[in-house]
Amino acid sequence: MRVFNGLSFEKLLLVGVIAVFLLGPDKLPSYAAKLGRLVRTLRDYADGAKVRMKEEMGPEFDEVDWKKLDPRQYDPRRIIREALLDDSPAVVAPVIKPVSRPEPAYLSRQKDAVPSQPIDATATPFDSEST
Repeated sequence: MRVFNGLSFEKLLLVGVIAVFLLGPDKLPSYAAKLGRLVRTLRDYADGAKVRMKEEMGPEFDEVDWKKLDPRQYDPRRIIREALLDDSPAVVAPVIKPVSRPEPAYLSRQKDAVPSQPIDATATPFDSEST
């Protein structure tokens, strides 16, 4: 398994040269030792996790196809293309018809109400029942 697929020798050399200029020759050995310890620690954590998975899963661990579970293989464009070109019968969602609701009481009162005075379009509306 390659962790740094896009990291070539030239890029590593460039990072090293930049590190020499930024850290200086005095601090570079101590930081290189710290980096080495960090890499070793991370590798030990990964190996420990793998051993623990083998212990907990038992013999099924060797039967698992880990390449199939790799998230890098899931290309959303490919998944959509395969779903659109799939010849299996499509599931059709049922058509939901709108429910007829009863008329609000306010509107029924407005229809039944006969105005006693002509309505003035400039007057402010007033509801005598609200006060």
